[in-house]
Amino acid sequence: MKQQLAQILTHVVQQLKEQNLIPVETSVRVQLENTRDKAHGDFATNLAMMLTKQAGMPPRQLAEKIIQTLGSQPLIEKVEIAGPGFINFFVKDAAKFDVVTSVLTEGDAFGRCNLGQGKSVLVEFVSANPTGPLHVGHGRGAAYGASVANLLEAAGFAVSREYYVNDAGRQMDILATSVWLRYLQKLGEQFVFPSNGYRGDYILAIAEQVFERFAQRLQKPAFEVLANVFPDEGQEGGDKEKHIDGLIERAKHLLGSEYYGVFQIAVEGILADIREDLQGFKVRFDNWFSERSLMDSGVIDAALLKLQQSGKVYEQNGALWFRSTDYGDEKDRVVVRENGLKTYFASDIAYHFNKLERGFDLLIDIWGADHHGYIPRVRAAMQAMETNPDALEVLLVQFAVLYRGGEKVAMSTRSGDFVTLRELREEVGTDAARFFYVQRKSEQHMDFDLDLAKSQSNDNPVYYIQYAHARICRVLQQAQEKGLDFEPQNGLANLVQLTQVHEVDLAVELAKYPEVIARAAAVYEPHQIAYYLKDLANAFHAYYNASPFIVEERNLRHARLALISAVRQVLRNGLALLDVSAPESM
Repeated sequence: MKQQLAQILTHVVQQLKEQNLIPVETSVRVQLENTRDKAHGDFATNLAMMLTKQAGMPPRQLAEKIIQTLGSQPLIEKVEIAGPGFINFFVKDAAKFDVVTSVLTEGDAFGRCNLGQGKSVLVEFVSANPTGPLHVGHGRGAAYGASVANLLEAAGFAVSREYYVNDAGRQMDILATSVWLRYLQKLGEQFVFPSNGYRGDYILAIAEQVFERFAQRLQKPAFEVLANVFPDEGQEGGDKEKHIDGLIERAKHLLGSEYYGVFQIAVEGILADIREDLQGFKVRFDNWFSERSLMDSGVIDAALLKLQQSGKVYEQNGALWFRSTDYGDEKDRVVVRENGLKTYFASDIAYHFNKLERGFDLLIDIWGADHHGYIPRVRAAMQAMETNPDALEVLLVQFAVLYRGGEKVAMSTRSGDFVTLRELREEVGTDAARFFYVQRKSEQHMDFDLDLAKSQSNDNPVYYIQYAHARICRVLQQAQEKGLDFEPQNGLANLVQLTQVHEVDLAVELAKYPEVIARAAAVYEPHQIAYYLKDLANAFHAYYNASPFIVEERNLRHARLALISAVRQVLRNGLALLDVSAPESM
């Protein structure tokens, strides 16, 4: 309906050019807004004000010309000029129900558009270091990233979903060393576990796997493990970072090539758990990209060499630095430390270069909000590599804070004292978790009320929406149980019988859905879908409480059942974008 009106106005602009009221070269995009007050019609446009300069006449006078050119239209009941030159359109009620036919004809495809025109997009999200189970913070990024990818597909983009596996670097060495130390403790070695090691129970489970594979072959005496290692935090002159680095060095020295056996068991075990967890959370990936593959294939070295040869990387104090200040960053960044180890930033340079080499038109990175300062340096690196930095879109996700019984749930990842994503799913269910995570803007802080997410009440938005879908299914089932037929085509032929306010409101709400998808996809905001579904469910529940659907008069019954069938379809389509189920009974 809105699109039809926009097309009519676009034709009016062309006619104004033919009448020499505005210059032929005039370019304008028709803007239509839904009115907030029904007294002002259904839609409003500022077209007259946009063209007043080109036309050389006051906006209200030009608005009159536009209305005259518009003439009589089957879609429009009446047109009014408001304020300084707004044009308000009142759509005929009968025309508002055309959307019901569109919904039932198009089914699952209703609402989809071609905003993306087939452009290829790589959406990289979650990408948590495989150093432990996913926690509730990762859950928000997972739900948001998956929903953004779904939205972009619905808007006509060719989407690939990717998880970047940080299976290299210092954190992974801390993980492998933590596992080995727990393995040693299992074999009876006595020592204080490092304060900067990974402490969760999952480390004990992986240490058990190491024992099953190697038996006692990797056992070394504690005094030998700790030989010449810098003291830990809490000890005299101690430093937790130097202590864990010393332990990593000792592990590699004492175990030799078998260190990588421990490393591989740790990484593969946690990665398998992450894959299973995300699958249970209805999050899928087309590709799992290994950071180690960048190192093993020499891509990182090649990227750094290219930057050195172009003068974008320089040596200072034994380290290699990238000149990111040349591109607006606050300071230059280390890419290779003085000990020869490459930084995460070096890997990221190569990774983003690799993404573009694979031919994607748009790169979307979804990061935690604490990575905000990382954006300028990555853009700088893309620019220095002579790739297109504008192809990169970084979306930030704030952490989610859990509340149970009104009390904040504490979390600490390194200590192992945190709520895992799996625990959250088990407590509130995947549907509630997925919906609650995306019902706010990603960059906004989020308080996740566990008690509300579990409640079966109208205050719980996902329950409220799913209940609307289930209610419609039950109504259609009841009609069948009573032996009353429902012929959708007859219902569509009799939509003219739908004259109640609640019926018109529902039709208007249904017509908004395609626009909501296009708007939400353009700005990467799946919460707009969540808001829309709540509004649609509210309009349906109001209708349900006001009018019976299963009435004796056949044509009216069919028309009402056709209308609520359309509502059911759109609820299902919208929930699918958020990967939330649409139950038929509750």
